[in-house]
Amino acid sequence: NTICFPFQTARWSALLLGVIYGKQRFDYLKPIAEEERRVEEAEKKAREEQERIYKQLSEANSDTILK
Repeated sequence: NTICFPFQTARWSALLLGVIYGKQRFDYLKPIAEEERRVEEAEKKAREEQERIYKQLSEANSDTILK
């Protein structure tokens, strides 16, 4: 089964355009995703620091109640 030339050309053209579009879209979204990851990492560090402080305060308060 052979596909006529115009259809075959259209299929290959669509494939090529899809690859080009995907590359451009990836290049556009990559810096945005990196910024989001950086912000999430900063928020995670802040949250972990708050949890650590809360844990230390809870332990300090529980020590005073027991004594």
